[in-house]
Amino acid sequence: MAGDVIHGADHKKGGAPNALARRAILCAFCTSLIGIGLARFAYTPLLPAIIGAHWFEPSAAAYLGAANLAGYLAGALLGRRIAGQLSLVTTIRIMMLVATTSFFACAFPLSFLWFFTWRFVAGAAGGALMVLAAPSVLPHIGPSRRGLASGLIFMGVGVGVAASGTLVPLLLRQGLQEAWFGLGALSLILAAIAWTGWPSEAAPVASAPAAREVHVPKRLTLRALYLEYALNAAGWVPHMIFLVDFVARGLGEGVEIGARFWVLFGIGATVGPVLAGHLADRIGFGAALRLSFTIEAVAVAIPAFGLGEAWLMASSVVVGAFVTGTVPLVLGRIGELLPHHPAQQKVAWSLATVFFALFQAAAAYGLSFVFSATGGNYRLLFFIGSGAMILALAIDLVAAGLDRTRAAKR
Repeated sequence: MAGDVIHGADHKKGGAPNALARRAILCAFCTSLIGIGLARFAYTPLLPAIIGAHWFEPSAAAYLGAANLAGYLAGALLGRRIAGQLSLVTTIRIMMLVATTSFFACAFPLSFLWFFTWRFVAGAAGGALMVLAAPSVLPHIGPSRRGLASGLIFMGVGVGVAASGTLVPLLLRQGLQEAWFGLGALSLILAAIAWTGWPSEAAPVASAPAAREVHVPKRLTLRALYLEYALNAAGWVPHMIFLVDFVARGLGEGVEIGARFWVLFGIGATVGPVLAGHLADRIGFGAALRLSFTIEAVAVAIPAFGLGEAWLMASSVVVGAFVTGTVPLVLGRIGELLPHHPAQQKVAWSLATVFFALFQAAAAYGLSFVFSATGGNYRLLFFIGSGAMILALAIDLVAAGLDRTRAAKR
């Protein structure tokens, strides 16, 4: 079957993926582009136009952005359960259609509840697609090519960010409703491309020892990692939701200039996973993660200081790069902490993902409340985001130190 062909051919002559493997990777790329790149991130450059067209008040529009993150948490939690009731490919197809439909639905601001519901549904579809699509493809790729395949799949997120920053201003020239229609049409095309080509069978699973209780080393560091990843998710929210609005309305530069910074954010998100993985290969995942926390703390705070356009451009690129680049760093760090426990690694990654989605949704609502309560104080949002990164670094250093102390005592 297709899955066996993909898996087998991938090992031939240097491990280059065959046509079926490339087709499956393209399908998963399209789902990350639809579910996250467009369904989540296209809202950011649309936010100033939604407020300017008086569809919703600024505070309400910010809460609508947070609705997508709450939906993502629901989709990440329920995606596999839904796939258990339906087939995996059927669930993926349904979620692509749901995300696509949400774009067309959002072209009609019938009420706050209507819009909120569709933004939530779009987030849920994105969360389910991110949970289901890549894991359905990667096991069919030979081990020597999985890193590249994973990078190509999740590059869809960054491409979606860059595309939305480029495409949305062009569509807005025709009107806000037309912009939503255009995004829906693009999503529909991508769904059609990804409709077929998924592996038809599960990949062979390597034999594993019988399940048993195992001693997990550095347990405190591992638990701390969940919180660090969650704090990272919270720290990105000011850029993810408010960056374009900050430039467009806060600095008075307009939607098109704000969208340019969103393109820079997308460029960073596109190259981030590759650069982060290369760094980790050289200095280790733990060291790379700590370095990332330090850089992020500075980059997230930059807009609050009003240092000028060049600094704001750097902040957009760097934060964008870590939004996607932190994913392989956390995955790799889990592997470092649980090197001999593959089953435990899967459990740990699931927990980390849930913490990530939960904190990001909570931060989105919390910062939307702060933004409303302070009369639109953008700079405070960036300081809070930077503080989350600093706290993540402090937790990592303290947990690592405590684990070393306990190990020395044992």
